Amino acid sequence: MASPVTHGVPDLTVSDLAGRHVTVAGLGVSGVPAARALRGLGASVTVVNGSDGEKQRADAAELEALGGVTVRLGDGDTWPEGTELVVTTPGWKPDSPLFRAAAEAGVPVWGDVELAWRLRGADAPPWLAVTGTNGKTTTVRMLAAILEAAGLRTAAVGNIGVSLLDVVLGDEPYDVLAVELSSYQLHWAPSLRAHSGAVLNLAPDHLDWHGSMAAYAADKGRIYEGNQVACVYNVADPATEDLVRAADVEEGCRAIGFTLGTPGPSQLGVVENILVDRAFVANRQKQAQELAEVSDVNPPAPHNIANALAAAALARAFGVPPTAVRDGLRAFRPDPHRVEHVADVAGVAYVDDSKATNTHAAQASLDSFEHIVWIAGGLAKGATFDELVVASAKRLRGVVLIGADRGLIREALARHAADVPVVDLDRTDTGAMAAAVREAARLARPGDTVLLAPACASMDMFVNYNKRGDAFAAAVHDLASGRVPDEQ
Repeated sequence: MASPVTHGVPDLTVSDLAGRHVTVAGLGVSGVPAARALRGLGASVTVVNGSDGEKQRADAAELEALGGVTVRLGDGDTWPEGTELVVTTPGWKPDSPLFRAAAEAGVPVWGDVELAWRLRGADAPPWLAVTGTNGKTTTVRMLAAILEAAGLRTAAVGNIGVSLLDVVLGDEPYDVLAVELSSYQLHWAPSLRAHSGAVLNLAPDHLDWHGSMAAYAADKGRIYEGNQVACVYNVADPATEDLVRAADVEEGCRAIGFTLGTPGPSQLGVVENILVDRAFVANRQKQAQELAEVSDVNPPAPHNIANALAAAALARAFGVPPTAVRDGLRAFRPDPHRVEHVADVAGVAYVDDSKATNTHAAQASLDSFEHIVWIAGGLAKGATFDELVVASAKRLRGVVLIGADRGLIREALARHAADVPVVDLDRTDTGAMAAAVREAARLARPGDTVLLAPACASMDMFVNYNKRGDAFAAAVHDLASGRVPDEQ
């Protein structure tokens, strides 16, 4: 998809924004801080938002109370006259009518990350930036834990839920920032130049937004542009290394790989259950520096070890000592709903990976266990499931399907794993999760894992993946206690 004008505009400083007419596209986690920051810098702000609900009206009232801010709810398409700059929240598609109007008017469109980058001060902390289809949040939180273990003032910010604008314009002094960036945010951030950046992996996702896999990958690859010290890539995912090769970086910036195998020079990897560094050592041809043990990673699933290696690579690029990598990983605690062990019931482990909202994430989760009863389904977002089923068929004891697009998974199972028992729950109400857990318990044997790794988004049944995971955990606890909830 073609983007509106984002380049060729002189850099704006804090003083340049005073008196300008700026339109903010969208409310929410990014839009409200953007509008607040712009108004604080003296801009005249109009916020447009397509929806008009109770939460949006509350946000609108808060912003309009500042004065100089107008919020227009229920209409995100009409062009506000006099707009000189558009600042967009991540979810708005590049082909939205508002952005087409901006292109026709020659008005630049920036994301909230672009705005934050342009407004940072001369003594602003460097950014260690992370993107990828899966694992971003975990890696950024691991990175922040490692940096803190090194005694550095840091914060995990960006797509992780903490607005970069609030951090950049705040008073808290930081030495370095651990920054999670989505493909949406990178699309609208042409000026970003990180100290070092990482692309963890690439798999089809959000293609309805980007228009193609090539466009999606190109937006992910923006994280490498202008890197100063290291471009961190996944040895097992050659597409990430291709993005490094295509990037225009500063002289002396190095390509640093991470691998679950034995690392070569300029790589981090694993040797006999030890995480080692052959990139940031005096003689990388012959030496390796021990960083941590696999058991220091929580949980020590393969994809999470990869996350730890990527975080370690970025930290080492910033000069963090090996002991801080070990101490940071030991201190790190994963967020809920990410390969989270809920309970053991009758010799069966119940694991919540509700965050596995696409096939790539579900594959990583399924690869972590030997015998699985898989709970899957939801909104497929255009995904197909044949490759996932082929790769995982030998591990499956049974499958329980829920959600609107469960039929796509059922058909893939019929083609590639016809002998695997499948329970198809023809319901999309929230109570279906309790039924799914009961059916999974019936299929499981002692030593098995019942794994919620839906490979789909949650919004057909739940507000978000967190609520889906909560429902799974509640059903497991009911099962453990012998309670049988009322059917819904």
